[in-house]
Amino acid sequence: MEIVTETLGSLTPESRASLMAQTAAQSVAETIVRKMEALMQMEQQGPTPGGLADPIAALSPLPLQRPLLLIGHGSRDADGRQRVLDLGAAYEALDSSRPVVPCFLELTGPTIQEGVDRCVDLGYTDLSALPVLLFAARHNKFDVTNELDRARQRHPQVRFHYGRHFGITPGILELWRDRLALLDTPAWNPQGISRAETVLLFLGRGSSDPDANGDVFKLARMIWEGSNYATVETCFIGITHPRLEEGFRRARLYEPKRIIVLPYFCLRGC
Repeated sequence: MEIVTETLGSLTPESRASLMAQTAAQSVAETIVRKMEALMQMEQQGPTPGGLADPIAALSPLPLQRPLLLIGHGSRDADGRQRVLDLGAAYEALDSSRPVVPCFLELTGPTIQEGVDRCVDLGYTDLSALPVLLFAARHNKFDVTNELDRARQRHPQVRFHYGRHFGITPGILELWRDRLALLDTPAWNPQGISRAETVLLFLGRGSSDPDANGDVFKLARMIWEGSNYATVETCFIGITHPRLEEGFRRARLYEPKRIIVLPYFCLRGC
């Protein structure tokens, strides 16, 4: 039995270059961030005649040029931290009309308070804040919003517009399908094992929030639907169950020739 591990950021340079030609983890993240911010602005402006057009096509550049506070979880891993900074720089390069300010909830800096202070120092009183988080767990629902409340108390003149987490989006599903298609190629599947003889093992971080855990199961199911894989099992590395060991045990019950492990983490080190 062959076990293959695939992540959003663990490809070799060769396969990464190949995949970048189709879609890249960073470009999907940038697309989601831009769509979320655009939808925030559209919601405030009200409905438009003829319905809602694609946010990216409709907003280039965005009509409200307020700074974007890009809020990562934070990591002690230097590479994980740098990827959030790189995402901010790449997104700002797409639209230089206002600053993109990366900051972090915990473990590293700059902090959310420091990010807000930088925007205020630049003269802004209207800010967009977007969490670089996969699902709506405690960090998204409480911890980040508590930090923004603290910032609002220190800067009562500032208005905050809080966007959504990444969630389950067409871009994320498309990215995973592209990655799985790559694993069908001879370079990754030299034995030519069919999808019908392969089990997917989807690995989430794990949370104390049942909504976030449920979304992990939902995303795994949506990736599997129509894929022709034998089945998908879902597990977590911590906090909740089933854990990785149980996930492998369940996957082996189907007696597959191949197990593809899909660790779903936002960025390396996070």
